[in-house]
This record gives sequence, C-alpha cells and structure tokens, in this order.
Amino acid sequence: MTLRRLFWFSLIFLAPWIIRSQAIEESDLNPFRWNNAVYSCKCYEEDRCWPSIETWNKLNTTVHGQLHRVIPDAAVCYNSFEGNPTFNATACAEVTQNFGGQQWQSDRAVAAHWILWTNNTCLPTTNPDGRCSLGYYPRYVILAKTRQHIQAGVDFARKNNIRLVIRNTGHDFLGRSTGYGSLAINTHSFKDVKFIRKHTGPGGYTGGAVTVGAGIQGRELLRLANQEKPKLTLVTGECPTVGFAGGFIQGGGHGPLASFHGMAADQVLSFDVVTADGKFRTVNAAQDRDLFWALKGGGPGTFAVVVSVTVKTFTDIPAAGIVLNINQTHTTDETLFWKGFAAFHNLANHWVENGMFVYYELFPGSLHVQPFVGPNMDKEKITEVLQPLLDQLAKDSVPYSIDVKEYATFFDLYIDLFQDEGAGANALVGGRLFTKQDIAEHGDEIVEAYKTSGGAVGHIVGPGTGAPEVDNAINPVWRNASSFSITNIWLDMNATLADKATAQKRLTEEIDGPLRAASPHGAAYVNEGDLEEPNWQVAYWGSNYPRLKALKAKWDPRGVFYARTTPGTEAWEVIDYGRRLCKKKE
Repeated sequence: MTLRRLFWFSLIFLAPWIIRSQAIEESDLNPFRWNNAVYSCKCYEEDRCWPSIETWNKLNTTVHGQLHRVIPDAAVCYNSFEGNPTFNATACAEVTQNFGGQQWQSDRAVAAHWILWTNNTCLPTTNPDGRCSLGYYPRYVILAKTRQHIQAGVDFARKNNIRLVIRNTGHDFLGRSTGYGSLAINTHSFKDVKFIRKHTGPGGYTGGAVTVGAGIQGRELLRLANQEKPKLTLVTGECPTVGFAGGFIQGGGHGPLASFHGMAADQVLSFDVVTADGKFRTVNAAQDRDLFWALKGGGPGTFAVVVSVTVKTFTDIPAAGIVLNINQTHTTDETLFWKGFAAFHNLANHWVENGMFVYYELFPGSLHVQPFVGPNMDKEKITEVLQPLLDQLAKDSVPYSIDVKEYATFFDLYIDLFQDEGAGANALVGGRLFTKQDIAEHGDEIVEAYKTSGGAVGHIVGPGTGAPEVDNAINPVWRNASSFSITNIWLDMNATLADKATAQKRLTEEIDGPLRAASPHGAAYVNEGDLEEPNWQVAYWGSNYPRLKALKAKWDPRGVFYARTTPGTEAWEVIDYGRRLCKKKE
C-alpha cells in the first residue's frame, strides 16, 4: 500500500459543560453506579472530575501544541462529527482507499489495525448523512516528539485519574492501544536508530548492538541494518509493519530468526522508559534490575512507556526459503488434505531443531506455507532438511507445489517472502502455543483439533533452540516451544454486544478449547491470545507470574498503565458496555 502523508484534525473542541478546574488527588477514583453497584473508576468527559478547559490547555502548552482532540479518520466521510462539519470528498476518498493498508493505519494518530475494539462507529462510508461517533477511540492524543512529552502525558493521566493508552503503530489484535475516553500517547515519531559496533554497557555483552526509538517498525529497522558494513540483522517480528521496541518486545517477540537466535526480548541490553511516576529511567543489568527483567516479556503497556531500547545485532548470513502449497488445485479430497497438514505440522520439532522458522496459513482445504526460513542454508541444505516431509507426502500420495529459493542474506529473503497483512479486520483473536512434548506425544490430536477451528495462522518457532536459558519474564514454556498458532472469529461490522459475547464464548470454548485439551504442556502468548484465556496468568507467564504481579504493584501501584490480561489487572475491569475502566468489585 502506498505510504500517504499523515492527515488528521488538530483542533481541540472545548466542552463548555466541564466545570472542574483543579486536578484530583492521585489516590482518588471516580464513583460510578452500574448494575446496582457503585464502582471506583477512571474519570471520563461526562463526569464532574474531568479536567477543566484550562487544565487541558495547560497540558497542550506543556507538550508544545502536540495535544489533539481525537476525530476518527473516517469522519471526513460524514457531514458532521460531534456537531461540527467534517465532510471532505477528497479526504474521504483517501481514507476509503487506504483504510485496509497497515502502513497507512500505522501512521495515523490513534487508528487500530484490527477495528473491533474501536466499536466500528465511524467507518468509511458513501452515505455522508450517516452518524459518526468516537466509539472506543481515545478522547485526546499526544503526538509525542520528545521524552518530556511522554512524561507530561503520564503525569497528567496519573494526577487527573484519566485512563492512559500507549499507541505506536496500532498493530494490535487485542485492543490494548485504544480505550474509550482515554488519553493516548502516540510514540510513532520516535524513529532514531544508532548502531553500536561494540557494546560497553553493563551485563558483560561486548558484541554489536543498536539503540532503537519506540516508533521504528520491523522492516524499517532491517533495512537500516542491511545498510551497515558488514550487513547486520536482528530478531524482528514476522509482519513487516510491527513496531519493534514497545509491545512486541514487552510481550516477548517471536519472529523469523527466533529459532536461530531466541526471542526479541532475549536480545535486550537496556531500555529507556518513562515509569508511572513520570520519571525517565535507563534500566539495564545494573540499574533497576527488577524492572529491566519485567520489561523483557512481562506484558505490553504494563510497566512503563518505552522511549527506546538497545538490543543485540548479528552479522547477516545467507538464507534459504521455501513456499509450499496444498490446496484445492491439488486435491479436493479432504482426508488427503489433512494427511498433508499432519505430515507438515507433526514435523514441527524437526523444523525448529534445525533453527528454522515456518509461517503458514491454514484454512478449509488450503495450506499455504510462506515461507520455511532456513538461516545459514542454501537450496541443497534446506531441501535436505525438508526431505522427511516430502517423503511422507509421497508415501501418503498427497499432491503439492513447492518453490525453493536461496538468498545472499536473510534480509533479501525477508523482503521477498514476507508481506504486509491487511488492516481493518473485525475479529476476535485466540491462539495456542505447543511444546515439543505436545507435538511428539499429541501431534495427531492437535491436528484433529485444528479440523474444528475453522482456520489458523501458524508459526513454527522454537526460541529454546537459539536461546535455551535466558533470565527474563517470558513464560518459560517458550523455551520448549515448537509451534504457535493464532485463531480467530470474524464478526459482522454491525455485530451487537450479544453477538460479540456469543462469538467470544465460541472462540474460548469451541475453537481454542480443543487445542488446549490436545496440548497439556502448552501455553498462550500474550500478544496474540484470547482475552478470555482460562487461568491467563499461568497460561501467559507460567511460573513468572507471582513475581510480575508483585513488580506491577511496586512500579505502578495506582494502575496508571492498563492492558487487559497483563500482570496486576485482575483488580480492574471495563464496565458500562465496554467503556469505563474501574476497580473490580470484590
């Protein structure tokens, strides 16, 4: 998708009914009655505790005019938004054309790639007389340009009891980068990158490194690394538009080189962050070591706002890739098709033990593998590694097509074989992480569970091959991982709350339930998992959870940062039809 210039409205509309002029005490929460109970909640625009016009204007001055009242991008397709004229035919055509493009969405102020969590109340339309409302988007956003802007936003949210959202690219399946009535801090402009030939900081590592601003995306970073001499590479995400430094790493971060080098969080040497008290800190093996540990896989948007991160780099190496297809152009025999998938997936341990990563899409009657990634392999070597699969497909008489390629560098493979995904999906997401033991002992059961899933996006990935022992917050189950899959349920754009609840129940029980049952040693992945994951604390973090929960209480005792199903959020819930963030009733 062609990258377009940023377009958003920046005028702050002032609400005359707001009457409060002084910030509330940090310990205050706003009482709100819901279902015959009184909750203690964050403060929202319709409440008396909402900051006054003067208070918001003062924040805008502090952040040098970078505070903007949010107007959804598609408001230009409607005659008005909140009583103000907004229709612009040219701008509407641009929004409509680009709405499904990930990079365009990433470069917006608050847009979300997966739109379910915005409540779909202002989508591109050809009916300008329709109604556009804010939905679950933030009320205000700071387009931060400096760390001081981030600090000002964190301080403001804390002191005024406003829900705070951290947003970089909006590449977010689970709605954590949006939130009704909140103040968002957009970190996407933090694009500084500095390569370090020899790291001299604490921790004992003396190899190559790079310090990366919070706004850098995976493909951007790999391009810059490829321009170094010698050419370098890193553990980034599979999708090229994923932001590198923030939620990706804080969730752990798997990607095409994870079986070869370990998870992205395994490579971290230092973070520059703003913590919940508004202080800027450099945390590493020598400074605030407990926070450093937690930030490496302990949950996105949970402990601090990342300003930059320093990670290990690696000299780029040759690589080979394979694209494999088994679909209805090859066979319409369902039994034969599933034999082919079983032959492929039951070899997951074999792939990761050879340092490989495999990305695949499984849908009824179609298996598209693009690609098998073989680091430090040529055509001959990757074909040799693939031979057990080819032998099994031949034995089972499963037809297929295959394309084997080799590249001078991993970067060349990445650019050729990894593609942007689409934006604008209205779906619920789930998933399951399978261990080597699960694959070895229950491989056929896992395949049977897939048959009722309706489809999955899969990643054969084993970080324990590249980094078997790492002291960080990532669920230890990842060290024995062999395969990870994302499941989902698509919803109509006008799905009701009841429709969403029904779909959520089906996802948790009927789609992910059989996958959990077939993998007794498995786990779940916080960045790409089910928000209703049973026993999510253990599923996402295993034995690390008690320590993470204690660190959340230490570093963010007032709950400034909130991202659902992350450490310490048991004490909070969203009520009032998906709007208000409140302390959970006992």
